[in-house]
Amino acid sequence: MTLFSKRKSLEQITFDAKNHGLKRCLGPWRLTMIGVGSTVGAGIFVMTGTAAANFAGPAVVLSFIIAAIACLFTALSYGELSSTIPVAGSAYSYAYTSLGEKFAWAVGWLLLLEYGISAVSVASGFSSYGVSLLQNFHIDIPSYLHNPTFQPSLGGYGKGIIIAHSIDLIGAVSVLIASTALLFGVSESATVNAVIVTVKIGVLILFVAICIFYIQPANLTPFIPPSTGPMNFGLAGVFRAASTIFFAYIGFEAVSTAASEAKNPQRDIPFGIIASLVISTLIYIGVAFVLVGIVPYQKLNVSDPLAIAIDFIHIPSLAWILKISAVVGLCSVMLVLLYGQTRIFFIMAKDGLLPPAFCKLHPKYKTPWLGTLILGICVAIATAFLPIDIVSDLVSLGTALAFAIVCFTVIWQRNAHPDIHRPFKVPFGGFTLKNIWIGYVPLLGIICCSAMIIPLLIDMIYSIFNHNPVPIILLISYSVVGFLGYYCYGRKHSLLGKDINNPS
Repeated sequence: MTLFSKRKSLEQITFDAKNHGLKRCLGPWRLTMIGVGSTVGAGIFVMTGTAAANFAGPAVVLSFIIAAIACLFTALSYGELSSTIPVAGSAYSYAYTSLGEKFAWAVGWLLLLEYGISAVSVASGFSSYGVSLLQNFHIDIPSYLHNPTFQPSLGGYGKGIIIAHSIDLIGAVSVLIASTALLFGVSESATVNAVIVTVKIGVLILFVAICIFYIQPANLTPFIPPSTGPMNFGLAGVFRAASTIFFAYIGFEAVSTAASEAKNPQRDIPFGIIASLVISTLIYIGVAFVLVGIVPYQKLNVSDPLAIAIDFIHIPSLAWILKISAVVGLCSVMLVLLYGQTRIFFIMAKDGLLPPAFCKLHPKYKTPWLGTLILGICVAIATAFLPIDIVSDLVSLGTALAFAIVCFTVIWQRNAHPDIHRPFKVPFGGFTLKNIWIGYVPLLGIICCSAMIIPLLIDMIYSIFNHNPVPIILLISYSVVGFLGYYCYGRKHSLLGKDINNPS
């Protein structure tokens, strides 16, 4: 069997799209709210501070712009694929038609990093803001109930990991609550999400509008701090920060996972993808600029940086509003991330690559309820033990690899099926090399995604020489489990493999 064998044809993909059993109830703005709801979360409420404090300083604003540009090329590629192949499963389904089943499984496993493990970082942020909010009511939660067991030592996880006598129970419980909410139907969850997202955006705009008058120019100088070591500040630090916060933009990709529940996927999915990316990027840049302008970046290595900023300007009423918004807003992000992951697992299970429990629909709510419960429990356990520093880097790595494959799929589809109807096409055309069409947008997407991966790998290698092999061990372990998952289960139960072996 060759490396690129066992592909799904476009006919099979289209047939699956019409026979999935899910309810079509999402319009263009609900889809956009799903994207914004997933994007405007841990990246702005949590990771902005750590990225500025450890890697980029005030230039974290540039890091957000760099990450957004990389995502823009990918978003345009997603737009073309989602209008041509309007199915759930996102990058997994796209890879199945271009690279074949083995790569499709690999992408599905990467998407677990992008969605499932990303929910861990969101839950960690929820825990920090939730505890801070409760303190305003004079309710103190013991530190051993809201900190993970594994924690980075002073100076960041690149300097080592310590084992603490604690567990992030607050974050774990929040994941279980979000998972339970998803059991009752995507329409209901999407409505709640749209309300939460509207409030969250309003509060962040209020934060920028009020706090912009408290910016201290001294905090923005030097804008790019001089380098203090590999990947720490300087221009390299700006790109390192971009790779860290890259996962913060995955919300636009979450829109494509909802294709099977979109009313008009060929029109609405591209709209939702691009609109959510543009809205989220503008919010990120504005909030990040105000944050580093108010607080010296050295003081932002915390899980609730916006709360720290409010404390700096002494506006108690705004602090209350912001903390409530962060707590509620991060809940909406968890909803979207867990939703996206359950729909990817749903499609993988329909293909036979995962156990049938992941595609078993609830008789009343028409949701993959067993898969949702299983995923929720696993993510809750990971939240209880893993630190956000390691989780965010693993998520960014998986996200960048999955995005690069999506960009490649656009090139492959254009050459394999040049005459298929494409309601949306990537702009700016391309060039031909030995009769192979290569689009400028997808090619730039592959290059930019690679640029996001390289700093992460360098930092993981650097950590080994600083007596901290934990990040690379986690990455290798995750890869081995994925490899064994396919060869011990997925390959044997693949429905496409059975069709090939038994054409009748």
